[in-house]
Amino acid sequence: MRLLLVEDNARLSHLIVAGLAKEGFAVDAVATVSDTLSALSTTHFALVILDLGLPDGDGLAVIQHLRSSGSTTPLLVLTARQSTEDKVKGLQQGADDYLGKPFAFDELVARIRALLRRPSAYLGGQLKLGDLAFDTAGKEITVQGVKHQISAREAIILEALLRRSNHVVPKTILEDQLYGLSSEGSTNAVEVYVHRLRKQLEQSGAQVAIHTIRGIGYLIREVP
Repeated sequence: MRLLLVEDNARLSHLIVAGLAKEGFAVDAVATVSDTLSALSTTHFALVILDLGLPDGDGLAVIQHLRSSGSTTPLLVLTARQSTEDKVKGLQQGADDYLGKPFAFDELVARIRALLRRPSAYLGGQLKLGDLAFDTAGKEITVQGVKHQISAREAIILEALLRRSNHVVPKTILEDQLYGLSSEGSTNAVEVYVHRLRKQLEQSGAQVAIHTIRGIGYLIREVP
């Protein structure tokens, strides 16, 4: 499960990323408002951990951006601002939880897991296109009432395509979804998983198709 950490203290950021990795989370770390908005525009994160005092602006701007765009991605504020006024302001802007610094790491993990258990953490639990329904939690597709399981990485690709159905999704975005902002994967991994997805959709009889837009990316749409 991929998380986004927004923290400008490099040492603290490293410690949080390392600690969460031991808990089974994949974490991308950024340190500015601009890098945060860029990451959110290209990658789907299960949860955002957000500091408020950032070098190029206030983290509240990130909360405002997320909520004004209709995103329900869980957002945990992790900041030294601990006054009641600051907490109320953050929660009113749309944060889901608020944890002050210094903090106990075990409490951070517990709060993250609690937020991820909420239904809103699925950011729209079921996506539909034509006769295809995709359960983002169960990682299964349903076609004409029949359920079919797909792999975790196939699910990542399918979700990214369905959330932008009828629009071209650049290959770079799909690579980011698979491997995050910094890690590197196989150069043909996207092609491999798209091929498997096409086979799954054909075998299920789904009236949708994934099209390759050469040199750019992929597009999923209903078969006319």
